Amino acid sequence: MRRNLLRLATAGSVDDGKSTLIGRLLYDSKSLFDDQLAAIERVSTERGGAAADLALVTDGLRAEREQGITIDVAYRYVTTPRRKFVIADTPGHVQYTRNMVTGASTADLALILVDARTGVSEQTRRHAFLATLLGVPHLVVCVNKMDLVDWSQERFEEIRTEFAAFAAKLTVGDLSFVPVSALLGDNVVEGSEHMDWYPGPPLLRHLEDVHIASDRNLIDARLPIQYVIRAQEGLDHRSYAGTVAGGIFKPGDEVVVLPSGRSSHVKEIWGPGGTKVDEAFTGMAVSLTLEDDIDVGRGDLLARPGNRPHIGTELDAMVCWFAEGSQLRAGAQYVVRTAAQTSSAQITAIDYRLDVNSLHRVEDVESLSLNDIARIRLSSRQPLLSDPYRENRRTGSFILIDPVTDQTVAAGMVTGRESGPDHTEQIAASVDSAQSLVWHRSAVSRAERGHAGVTVWLTGLSGSGKSTLAVELERQLVAAGRPAYLLDGDNLRHGLNAGLGFSPADRDENVRRVAEVAALFADSGAVAIVSVISPFTAQRANARTTHDDRELPFHEVFVDTPLAVCESRDPKGLYAKARAGELPGFTGIGSPYERPEHADLVITPDLGTPAEIAAHVLRELGIADR
Repeated sequence: MRRNLLRLATAGSVDDGKSTLIGRLLYDSKSLFDDQLAAIERVSTERGGAAADLALVTDGLRAEREQGITIDVAYRYVTTPRRKFVIADTPGHVQYTRNMVTGASTADLALILVDARTGVSEQTRRHAFLATLLGVPHLVVCVNKMDLVDWSQERFEEIRTEFAAFAAKLTVGDLSFVPVSALLGDNVVEGSEHMDWYPGPPLLRHLEDVHIASDRNLIDARLPIQYVIRAQEGLDHRSYAGTVAGGIFKPGDEVVVLPSGRSSHVKEIWGPGGTKVDEAFTGMAVSLTLEDDIDVGRGDLLARPGNRPHIGTELDAMVCWFAEGSQLRAGAQYVVRTAAQTSSAQITAIDYRLDVNSLHRVEDVESLSLNDIARIRLSSRQPLLSDPYRENRRTGSFILIDPVTDQTVAAGMVTGRESGPDHTEQIAASVDSAQSLVWHRSAVSRAERGHAGVTVWLTGLSGSGKSTLAVELERQLVAAGRPAYLLDGDNLRHGLNAGLGFSPADRDENVRRVAEVAALFADSGAVAIVSVISPFTAQRANARTTHDDRELPFHEVFVDTPLAVCESRDPKGLYAKARAGELPGFTGIGSPYERPEHADLVITPDLGTPAEIAAHVLRELGIADR
């Protein structure tokens, strides 16, 4: 059963015996097939060995066998009467630290090997720190090659004391030490007569007894949508598939779809093979249906209305830099990929780099090189859904991808602002300020205002005709006796948004502010007519959420004018400047425009004059009748 599965990863320096230990576990637990063992014995004989080299069990690449080192992550599977294991044998060489991160990122337990002769090395410390940084809840330090130090209890205690002192600086929930000889099998599966001074169980028995059920986050319900299963022959419903990243989902539970903010209830849940289940919990791959027919797509996330992840464009994170031939610098652009989303992002700052030996912070860092671990800040073009990594390893992690080479260059873990001594006063002030903020309700209800407020959100390319249509909408509404006000994107940049530039973060903030102001106008009973490009789906979804949360009507109107027509108009000369390279990132030329797939209304130029189109909009949305 799922609860008996333990994922573990090996870690440690080169030649500490990680592959041999895994091979010994497989061999002594009778988990090797006869043909596997025969192949290992044959290769060992060809290399002049007197006995089977058990490290070959996991070293599958030719380069690994020729060099005698692990390069890639090798996964092996062991089943005992008490538990199932997925073992990731990761490389110890500094050059392949990124592969160690890959193997440990999903592990419940890390086996950190230490050569009894050489003791705790820099790479041992790096891997131990990475394991704790990656949130691995259980660490087992295997002091290996005890046969080469005459089974010395004193040497074992020296290494345990040294490692424990280093681990005291880390966040380690469960730390154990086991003396072993992977080559001879002592204390791996069976106890060792050479180390009768060791009172604990052998390694395998310890692994069978490790309690991991309480490690899972069963509170924060999270389901990143990975695939939409559409209704088809033999299937009369649309369902949403993904792996539960946190919490528990049951039929009847109220859920909110993020980033849109629309809510519904879980109708039915299916597990693998189409078997209907009563609940879905962390780690389960499921598909589910909702009671309401709402827009849910790949990249969305289901959560509970009262327990949502953070949504924003700014992230604080710890990263491990993987790229050998390049460096991370502030200002660089990357693609950030989370459990459910992908967006372009910019590194806004490198706060500090960590010395893996002392764990001291190195300030004033200009760049990161291979295997550097640092705290950074980044700004994404689109709002990202995230939790602190310490609370949810799935929704709190991400990777950075070089947009030129399409190679993964870093792994990151969302942190949040630190609360160290140098930030205490600032944080206390922020808390006091937040606690003093109270929403003062008006004595006038919406029903008493005489008109029902609403926001009409016009989106489209520059030159599409949004502003012209917005002006005509305002004129017709006021002429009909309806309070209305035009919120034009350019106008607002003269005042409310004058301090914002055109970086991805500033553009997102510009749209956010416009949505907040529009909601205030709608709440007052006016028709807020917004004319702003708002090129990204997430921006418009957040604007809708701002209104939905306050139970205010929101209509997204897509002014669908072809790019060629917009460019031919070019009322402000912006397209000409963009084509000349004077306006980098201009929407439609240097930056994409994400067409609304489910707008409330789509307007095209062939519908008539601006006055006719405005009348059509008011009629279709039913605003003139409210």
